[in-house]
Amino acid sequence: MKILKRLLKIVLAIIGLLVLTSIIILWVDSQKTSYLNIDKNELTANDSYLITNVNVIPMNQDTVLINKMVYIKEGIIEKIADTIEVDKIQIFDAKNKYITPGLIDMHVHIWDRYELGLYLSNGVTAVRNLWGMPMHLRIKEDVVKNNIFSPIFFTTGPKLTGTEFIGDDNLNLTSPSEAKEKVISYKDRGYDLIKTYYGLDKEIFDAVVEQAETSNIDIVAHPSQKVPFSYHLKSQIKSIEHAEEIVQQPLKFDLDTIKLQSIIDSISLSKHTSYSPTITVFNNIYQMMIDDSILDSESLEYMNPLIKKVDSKKQFDRWFNAKLKDSTVVRRIKNQHYFHIAIVQKLHKAGVNIICGTDGGIGVTLPGFSIHQELKFYKEAGLSNYEVLKTATVNASKTHSIMNSIGTIEEGKLANLLILDSNPLITLSALKNPSSVFIKGRKLDRELLKSFNQKAKNRKNLIASALRYLENLLIEK
Repeated sequence: MKILKRLLKIVLAIIGLLVLTSIIILWVDSQKTSYLNIDKNELTANDSYLITNVNVIPMNQDTVLINKMVYIKEGIIEKIADTIEVDKIQIFDAKNKYITPGLIDMHVHIWDRYELGLYLSNGVTAVRNLWGMPMHLRIKEDVVKNNIFSPIFFTTGPKLTGTEFIGDDNLNLTSPSEAKEKVISYKDRGYDLIKTYYGLDKEIFDAVVEQAETSNIDIVAHPSQKVPFSYHLKSQIKSIEHAEEIVQQPLKFDLDTIKLQSIIDSISLSKHTSYSPTITVFNNIYQMMIDDSILDSESLEYMNPLIKKVDSKKQFDRWFNAKLKDSTVVRRIKNQHYFHIAIVQKLHKAGVNIICGTDGGIGVTLPGFSIHQELKFYKEAGLSNYEVLKTATVNASKTHSIMNSIGTIEEGKLANLLILDSNPLITLSALKNPSSVFIKGRKLDRELLKSFNQKAKNRKNLIASALRYLENLLIEK
């Protein structure tokens, strides 16, 4: 008995030491991202400005309002006019630069707070995180309470899948009653949206949709192969993810534009449905296949180290081995990428609300930086610069009612704004490296934004990231 008691004490001591060590590691990592904290001083805490000498691209119409003033009061756009007189207000002279709404990335996967700075540096002032974990609720709380500089943060709950799609990243639903319980639970916990994924059969899918409608929470759908593609056009489902899912499911990998048109037509008839193509993440499969050294590239130094070590490596190995077994797979992937461009072209022509999403944060798809590549692909699909910019601003803001306060420059809207050196309606690349970013009316200049990039580059938080992921596994989804 004494030996058992001694062993129990040793075990408890080891567990206590591991818990204490974990707490210290997470605390140290939180201190390293304290540069995102909103300091209580005039430079960073101020959320009221009068912007002068600025050319406004409002995005509620295809126009430029020349030489205007924009009055931001406590984070809200109060007035836009030729002349505005306000007493005791900080004035920011834009020196004839251009102002646009901040960009919105509608499909991201956030792994740490460093990535929040990367999104801001690239002009992304709102994100929709589509793989919810407890850490995301803490980020959301800090954003809502104005504790940190961050894009406006929306997140789904955990991914809802069927019974056979096993993985620690999924919640495997086994019955309609369980499906309803999870929807209710996620809404109560503070998740903004529900995400459906592979493997949901008709009975469980119906239960998710029914409860989401009752609970008044929108659904984002990564299509399930267990139901017809048209099943994802239900009114509670506000967006469908990935152009590649059209190829994989209804087309069954047949790159047939005639068959494609009937699918596009069905989507266009569903007026509440937005589509997020996420072309960049699929194109990055091709990039991995033609660049054997991509994991050692400088750009990958901005990826979360746990994701780079596990997911990036796993994806690279998968496609490297695939091309060794069959060299034609490289051409097939390339051809499918161009077919995705054609899908965007047809979606746009049919009047479908296209929303910009990158799938940033997984594989080799960089958080923040990738949005500019995604927008470039929409340009290749034949959209004008204005139409391209709409996908990451006003189109995105129309997808969910909880996003209606962003996406355009109008009185009463949130002051998430970019100051650009040149006109993106003429040169799309002007969106890169904004000279200033306003987030809820607070101004971040280029030097500060550059420092966000440097802080995130080659960060050493692999263990801290693993601990947060472990938390997700231990806590009931």
